[in-house]
Amino acid sequence: MNNKTKKIVFAALMAALVYVATTIIRIPSPTEGFIHPGDGIVFLSGILLGPLYGGIAAGIGSMFVDLLAGYTHYVLGTLLIKLFAAMACGALFKILSTTCKNIVLRISISSLVGAVIIVLGYFGYASLYLGKGIAAAASIPGNIAQTIFGVVTVSILYPVLMKTNLLQILSE
Repeated sequence: MNNKTKKIVFAALMAALVYVATTIIRIPSPTEGFIHPGDGIVFLSGILLGPLYGGIAAGIGSMFVDLLAGYTHYVLGTLLIKLFAAMACGALFKILSTTCKNIVLRISISSLVGAVIIVLGYFGYASLYLGKGIAAAASIPGNIAQTIFGVVTVSILYPVLMKTNLLQILSE
């Protein structure tokens, strides 16, 4: 199997994993939502697959959560926000790989940048596109909690995956 086919197959797998991680494991949040490991898989997609394939996987998997849950007004925003978050995370992780040997630090920095994109992205989307104005700021604390949970999730998952041959398979 050539590398492009492998990336497409793993991107489809990661999109499905983002969907499952977002919809199956839900911890109710006091800020009108729930906390789930889905954002951790969004960040992991960017890190494992790189910016392009990781971004596409994260955007599509997250978009289907909103689409199938009836939040159709968020579908476009979620697709773009999660796509850009995973792309930034993957690109920064790759850049930091040349200068920083501490894997947890690389994961934390790159996924925190992805988290900022998600928090600001949803605020901007709700404020401007959905017409909520400054009232959209009410979702910021919940989105911060959600993305921090994602940062912790990827910080735990990636080192565990390093001990498997998955990373070797992806890089072949």
